[in-house]
Amino acid sequence: MYTIQSLSEFHRLLSLEAPQHPLVSIVKVSELHAIDSEIWQKFTTTFYTISLKSNIQSKIKYGQNYYDFDSGSMIFSSPKQVQSVEAASNMLDEKAGTGYVLCFHPDFLARHPLAINIKKYNFFSYEVSEALHLSDKEKKNVTEIFQKIEEEYQHIDPHTQNVILSQIDLLLTYCQRFYERQFLTRQALNNDLLTKTEIIINQYFDTKKGLVLGLLTVEHLAEELHISAHYLSDALRSLTGMSAQQHIHEKLIAKAKEYLISTDMTVSEIAYYLGFEQSQSFHKLFKKKTSISPLEFKQSFN
Repeated sequence: MYTIQSLSEFHRLLSLEAPQHPLVSIVKVSELHAIDSEIWQKFTTTFYTISLKSNIQSKIKYGQNYYDFDSGSMIFSSPKQVQSVEAASNMLDEKAGTGYVLCFHPDFLARHPLAINIKKYNFFSYEVSEALHLSDKEKKNVTEIFQKIEEEYQHIDPHTQNVILSQIDLLLTYCQRFYERQFLTRQALNNDLLTKTEIIINQYFDTKKGLVLGLLTVEHLAEELHISAHYLSDALRSLTGMSAQQHIHEKLIAKAKEYLISTDMTVSEIAYYLGFEQSQSFHKLFKKKTSISPLEFKQSFN
């Protein structure tokens, strides 16, 4: 695995001139030409990247999945995220595609609210297959921001950082809105996702997998569905108002109530069956969700 340590190195590896600002840059997709294809087979960066790409012939791998940017879309990567690009050496040909890649180092966010707020944007941990697809109007808005950032660092002065960060903040806010729109417009797909989610959760508890695998986690659920954990939560929240963790807890409490009502198992045994290592954790969650303890719930049916 190769780690690209700086924006300057990133530019050099793509046959570009040195960046005009050491911590932020905009590069045009049509000008990219990789000088060492082996590096791009598996790499990470120390900085954030936000890409708007159309008509790309190379396939991008992000996490475990490939994605082909034929129709135009956006992906987001954070520092240390494993990525790879196929056919990177062909980036310079006439079919290389169009678009922009915004790169900015975490140090550029220092002492700005975005340094903290950027963590709330879950799409930085989405898979490539969960890319953001833009309408023509949305693409126009995003392109204008990329161009504004590029224009701004042409003349570095005391205001440059704040102006660029304001533009990045606006870009992320737009992308959050566009993802919410995408969740809504893909409601049929998300309904299918919800159905599969409920099936997997029910099977997990019905087959007592908690005895072997422990408490069901969002990460395990997402892996079974072949999507990222954050995308799963965001998609479910847009559809039902509940995150993936809340869905798991809802089914867990329902299964716990079933055991409490219909079996002679003790509270500790039920906790163990559901995957809890300690019955106190089960007691705490059950009381939080129902306002009474598991034992009080069981006794109310005797």
